[in-house]
Amino acid sequence: MENSSVSRRFIVCALAALLTASAGPAALAVQKTDAQKQEKPKKAEEPKINRNEKTPTADQVAETVVLVFGSRPGLAQIRRTGVEHGKITRTGDDGRPEEITYDRTFKRGETFDKDKIRLDQHMPSIEYSLVYSDGKVFGILRGTQFTPKQQDVGTMLTDRVHGLEALLRYKENGATVKFVGKDSQKGLDLWIIDLTDKENNTTRYYVSAKTGRVLWLEYEDKGADGTLVKYKRTFHDYRVVQGTLVPYRSVLFAGDKQVEESQVLTVTYGVKMEDSVFQNPEAAAMQP
Repeated sequence: MENSSVSRRFIVCALAALLTASAGPAALAVQKTDAQKQEKPKKAEEPKINRNEKTPTADQVAETVVLVFGSRPGLAQIRRTGVEHGKITRTGDDGRPEEITYDRTFKRGETFDKDKIRLDQHMPSIEYSLVYSDGKVFGILRGTQFTPKQQDVGTMLTDRVHGLEALLRYKENGATVKFVGKDSQKGLDLWIIDLTDKENNTTRYYVSAKTGRVLWLEYEDKGADGTLVKYKRTFHDYRVVQGTLVPYRSVLFAGDKQVEESQVLTVTYGVKMEDSVFQNPEAAAMQP
């Protein structure tokens, strides 16, 4: 962060906005009662950020987003573990919608690539789990490990590479950010930054200059037929959960076509969790 007066005013305003929108996650106690954990999420207020006429740096924009979402120490403390329940509606190649109920369980690692994630998916015809552990993805079906389809693996990895978490943890991931410019769309003043990770994957984030929230992101990836497709994910219905900011709805577009809509129904952070949740069932069976 630059030490200029502009930089100080920029971050102080962002921090003040965060304190207005939430209870200040860094001041929260590490241990919460069950009643506190299950408290109903509040609708997030619109924090006001005073925009300076001078152009901010990429780091200033990225750090403001981190502050608004809960601050780096606050996110690390509160979101060290979590359970999220929700539903996903995907549009198939035939145009028919498919609704999936999911439970996403995660445990934050010392580094981004050491995270552990389990995604339990419930569909009318089948139920199975995808697990991300030790940098790899495997499937579990009726207690037996299987190799998931590449499409499922790709979807799970893409959500990490081109998601909000990649920006919120960009420093620990060794990613770089670049300020692209300022824009105004439909009455919204925007800051635009590009994030490039160590594997040269690039994601463009559109951040509200008024609130410091990510409104949408864009990236390019190969589609099912191998051609390069431009994807866009929009974020809606931001709420404060245990002092951190969570978008309860997101919509994914491939080109100009909506292909997925995700909705969070409940989310709880800081729950007690064992590593066995993310364990390969065959490896677990071999243990004494």
